[in-house]
Amino acid sequence: MTKQYPTRATRDDVAREAGTSVAVVSYVINDGPRPVAKATRQRVLDAIKHTGYRPNGVAQALASGKTRTYGLVVPNISNTFIASFAHALQQEALDNGLVILLGDSGDCRKRELNLINNLLSQRVDGLFYTSVDRHPHIELIQASGTPFVMLDRVSPSLAVNMLRVDERGAARQVTTHLLSHGYREVGIICGPLEMLNAQDRLKGWRDALADHGIEERAEWILPASYTRQGGYDATQRMLADGPPARALFCSNEAQAIGCIRALAEHGIKVPEQVALVCFNGTEESAFYAPSLTTVCQPVRDMAKAAIAMLLAWNGEVKLQEFSHRLVIGESCGCGAVQTPRV
Repeated sequence: MTKQYPTRATRDDVAREAGTSVAVVSYVINDGPRPVAKATRQRVLDAIKHTGYRPNGVAQALASGKTRTYGLVVPNISNTFIASFAHALQQEALDNGLVILLGDSGDCRKRELNLINNLLSQRVDGLFYTSVDRHPHIELIQASGTPFVMLDRVSPSLAVNMLRVDERGAARQVTTHLLSHGYREVGIICGPLEMLNAQDRLKGWRDALADHGIEERAEWILPASYTRQGGYDATQRMLADGPPARALFCSNEAQAIGCIRALAEHGIKVPEQVALVCFNGTEESAFYAPSLTTVCQPVRDMAKAAIAMLLAWNGEVKLQEFSHRLVIGESCGCGAVQTPRV
């Protein structure tokens, strides 16, 4: 009968069970550096199973200098786009034998700083990072020597690893599609104006209006948080100030949902009375009523690139750009519906 181990089994226990030396057990667990005969290897594997032995991850990390663990810091995991990106990143990490530790700052800069410090103290092998605002804690991470990838645009002068989509170009394209329906009174629910991505999306909206000779109206530029509540509140402000815009570009999917809710409360139908498009759509965009016309980012490809960038980190700063994709739904006034593949 196999001996029972009420406490955590050790390599000594495995060696006794298998009738080998501790060194041989280590060679089997680490797949080297010395070869082990097939029959001996099987005895060790059987002993590991019988004893319930689990390698000490802390000890292995101390020996190798690697934890096989990465940190992910995001502003708010309730944002559907961020959640879809985090999911794709987690799946890619698992495929590479890695662990992702999630840090959700809840849109709080102070909490974001605490999360970064905590993850660095855990000696993660790297960080994936989207900041709450345009002043990310980059110097702190650089001072620690920890490799990291920014998942959102920051100033190129910072010289950091970055994944990005041409958000200005994407905003221009989706707004141009909206204008192709003949709308002339077009507003925008943008993100907080201090954020670089909000500035990019606002510029893209302005580019499209300028292309069509349409003057922007200040009362239809509505800054808001990237949340359903933000889109709802911005729409209520617009409706309180006078007649609504005939069409709207919402800067993310959550804002669009909040906007549609606010319009519905006033008996305003989308797209019959107010048409809209949005940015950063997810697979959820196809299941709203009406389905959303949106710009999608290739989150799976971006997740693969982010993991590969840190695994191959050699100190060289890299920037990788990805193409966006326009997905047509019903909210803009089109009848055809495509299911987003993100």
